Formats: sequence, structure tokens, C-alpha cells
Amino acid sequence: MLPGGSGQIGLQDDGQIRHGDNFVVRTRTRWLRRGYAVLLADAVDGMNLRGLRSSPRYAAVVEALVDFAHAHMAGPVFLLGTSQGAIAAMNGAAHAPTGRVAGVVLTESVSVMGGSRETVFSADPGQVRIPVLIVGNRDDRCNVAPPGAAPDIAAALDHSPDVRVLSVSGGQTRSRKNCGSLTPHGYYGIEVPTVDAIIRWLDGHR
Repeated sequence: MLPGGSGQIGLQDDGQIRHGDNFVVRTRTRWLRRGYAVLLADAVDGMNLRGLRSSPRYAAVVEALVDFAHAHMAGPVFLLGTSQGAIAAMNGAAHAPTGRVAGVVLTESVSVMGGSRETVFSADPGQVRIPVLIVGNRDDRCNVAPPGAAPDIAAALDHSPDVRVLSVSGGQTRSRKNCGSLTPHGYYGIEVPTVDAIIRWLDGHR
């Protein structure tokens, strides 16, 4: 699971998480209840990951996370990134060794250039050769992650054997910014149907 924003989730030595609003962090127990192990990585030493997620160096970080997952759990490994984290997921999927990643899920992907100076299009989508699910919330008002860009993202994945676009709708707003976690951009209020829809896709690609 690759969170958005700065990438900082405030992971403590005892496993507690100080910043738990992000969609992939907030929903971690639901994935567990549905039979999926969850691996969440924090940004090292409070580093801000904006602008770094499409780099070769960060592709290597994602590859190391995949290796860690394989070393500790049996079964297929999927990448799931949300918002800025979708850039990392795309990058990891594009450069993962053959057979290491079963599929990638991109949720509310950053597709319009903003302050981070990178998008999912910066992360070599044409090199992705595994199944991809693109999730877009029709009610997302985040200016750098328009749901209408989903077909363009799909078109850029021209070497993937299986690309699907999943459209959802709804959500509530508690964050002050449209790109905040507690808004339709972060599936706030529609976590259950969104996670369940993604899991149906994952189940079909195990």
C-alpha cells in the first residue's frame, strides 16, 4: 500500500500510526478482514516523497517492498497506490522483475502536473506489463487527480494485458482541501463499497 501526500504516516516503533487519515492507511483493517495482508511503508526520517516517486531510486524502494512481502507471506503481491502514491505504484509496476507483482491498482491517480512536478505519466506507464485497475471517483474535485483522466491513463498502459477502469461515486468532505484524505478524493464515507469493489478485481487476478 502506497499512501499519497508526502508519504509520511508517522509509523512508530510499536506499530502505531500517527497519521491515519490516508485512504490506504484508514482502511487497512478492512483489507485484513477480507483476507489480504497489508504492507504499509513510511517515508524514511520524515522525508517528503513529493517529486521522488517516479524516480529510478524510488522504483528500487518499491521493488524492495515487494521482495519483503514475498519473503514474509505466501501468495501473489499487488501494488496499490492512492493519489500521489499512485505514481509510486505505477513506477514499481513498470520496473518490477517479471513474475514479482501480480497486478497494480491506481486510485485517484495524480495525472495533472502540480506542486510535486510528477504524475503517473512520469512513471513509465508504457513499461507496465501486468494487469491494472484504475479507480476514479466521479465526485473527486482534486485538481491534480481528475476522474475524467482515467481513460487517458488506461491508454498510456499500452503494454498491459488487462486494463480496467472502475468508476465510483459519492463521499463526504471533512478536509479543508479537495485533495485531502477525508473527501471524495480519499473515498471518505464510501470506503466499504470502494474497497470491496477493488477486492473483487484482486480476487480475479490471484
